[in-house]
Amino acid sequence: MKTIVPLKGILIALLTLAVVLLLSFSLFAANSNRVTTPNRDTIEIIKAQTNKKYRVRMYPNAQHTVIFFSASGQNGKVYQLYLFDLDGKLTKQTHIRNKETTVLTNIVKGNYTFEVFSDDERIENGVVTIK
Repeated sequence: MKTIVPLKGILIALLTLAVVLLLSFSLFAANSNRVTTPNRDTIEIIKAQTNKKYRVRMYPNAQHTVIFFSASGQNGKVYQLYLFDLDGKLTKQTHIRNKETTVLTNIVKGNYTFEVFSDDERIENGVVTIK
């Protein structure tokens, strides 16, 4: 005795199989072309004090390899950034003028504290973690 399978059931099964094969192939192709960067750093910046007269920005680039530092407030002001390791040793120091941006590079993984001054007044401080 022959079993008759409805044509609709066969079409659904073939369509499902085609979708599964297509998805499997596209996932394989996407993963084979993916370039991974091992040991990618993560930079985290937490501000502890903010000053309403000044706008201080510290942020990493998209690859988390450098930190940008900028500040704005009154014209003619100079801003100093000091980056200390947890032993209190000064590891980086830079200064910028109002509305300028500078880049901090080659910072070793670890935990740091930072302070930003203008005219001997501390206007910002916080913690930088590089993992």
